[in-house]
Amino acid sequence: MSVDEATLRSKSLWLDQLDEPIEFRAPLDGDIDVDVAIAGGGYTGLWTAYSLLKSDPALRVLVIEREAVGFGASGRNGGWCVGEMAGELERAIDLGGRDAGIRMTRAVMDTVDEIGRVVAAEKIGCGFAKGGVIRLARSAPQLERQTEWLKDMRAHGFTDDDVRALDAAEATARVAATGVLGGVHFVHASRIQPAHLVRGLAEVVERLGGVIVEGTAVTELVPATDTNAAVKSRAKALTDRGTVTADVVVRATEAYTRDLSGERRTLVPLYSLMVATEPLPDYVWDEIGLREMETFADDRRMVIYGQRTTDDRIAFGGRGAPYRFGSGIDAATEQAHEVHERIVGTLVELFPALEGVAITHNWGGVLGVPRDWQPSVGIDRTSGLAWAGGYVGEGVAISNLAGRTLADLITGADSDLVSLPWVQHQSRKWEPEPLRWAGINAARSLAAKADAQEAAGKKPSRLTGLVDRLIH
Repeated sequence: MSVDEATLRSKSLWLDQLDEPIEFRAPLDGDIDVDVAIAGGGYTGLWTAYSLLKSDPALRVLVIEREAVGFGASGRNGGWCVGEMAGELERAIDLGGRDAGIRMTRAVMDTVDEIGRVVAAEKIGCGFAKGGVIRLARSAPQLERQTEWLKDMRAHGFTDDDVRALDAAEATARVAATGVLGGVHFVHASRIQPAHLVRGLAEVVERLGGVIVEGTAVTELVPATDTNAAVKSRAKALTDRGTVTADVVVRATEAYTRDLSGERRTLVPLYSLMVATEPLPDYVWDEIGLREMETFADDRRMVIYGQRTTDDRIAFGGRGAPYRFGSGIDAATEQAHEVHERIVGTLVELFPALEGVAITHNWGGVLGVPRDWQPSVGIDRTSGLAWAGGYVGEGVAISNLAGRTLADLITGADSDLVSLPWVQHQSRKWEPEPLRWAGINAARSLAAKADAQEAAGKKPSRLTGLVDRLIH
């Protein structure tokens, strides 16, 4: 086994809250032949397996996980099940034009209710509570950006049933942070306990007949090849425990895609770090709000995000840790003290009532970012290789849509999902090092400086344009 119980629990509050003892699954035991092999035991891989088995219970589906289910982003994220793509409507329209972009945006929004339906039907206890997202505007530039975004949403047919503006009093009544000038309430979002979701989903996949192996590292995905007119080799997943041969092999490895042969520049791993408070007493919640289990953020460029947990803590996180040269992933960055201190400082600045409250958990993890920030899902029927990912930190909900779409692509179902504009999209590769390291960290630094200027009451920074040029 690659990871033990103590190590797994240390990776997040969510994993630490799993029932004792944590049961680990056996690794792959030599070569095997299946119908569909899935590399990655996180949300994407498990939603794909679930959707395939619901579609065709006779399929032989194998999920291959290097560590343990929930070890990666699926067990460490902020618990935002939000019906948005990174970049929102604009990026969806960029994929396929106005009408296709609207359809894509609506499909992502609707996915939140689909997840709610599944967790209820399958009895997955993950604290699903659809309170939406309250995005606060705490500076004039933030308020201006929200106003323009809301106008754009209205122009494309989205109504108050999807998102609505809040004045300062309305926003503060929901989330009593400091310096609130207004905000928006995005309806399509739910608070979840992410480790309970991913671990519960894995159990459902196994009940449906799927097989999950842990402690098994996929090192390479090998395409099928035509050797002559009569003979065709099938796709393979090469692992440190044996070779898996399948009709279709799915890449569902997100930020850890960099560990696959030839995939170092496909997605870059960027860090997001989090903290959790001790459980808070009722009088503190009376002051803070979040009575409907809303998730919350503001509109700064260096993203922050928070939720009220099922046991009445605040779990709060943000970006800011540096990108590691060569798409590096290391445990030290997950525990970057200065970043965690900055996150705690931001939390107390938002809610002064939290001054002196104990922080019980600090953690971090990596999210996967494609070069054009466009998530995608697709299949190459000639090679037998399929893929999904590149969610840029918005994968909790959209991974479900990806899994359903992959299942339809693999089984040949003629559904509305397979015509969505992200299907078959392929982002270009990231630049080689040191250009990748220099560009990403420059964008991170400029975004932080732009936020600081706006917080100081200055006009929207010209640095914004530089950030956009560096990351697109």
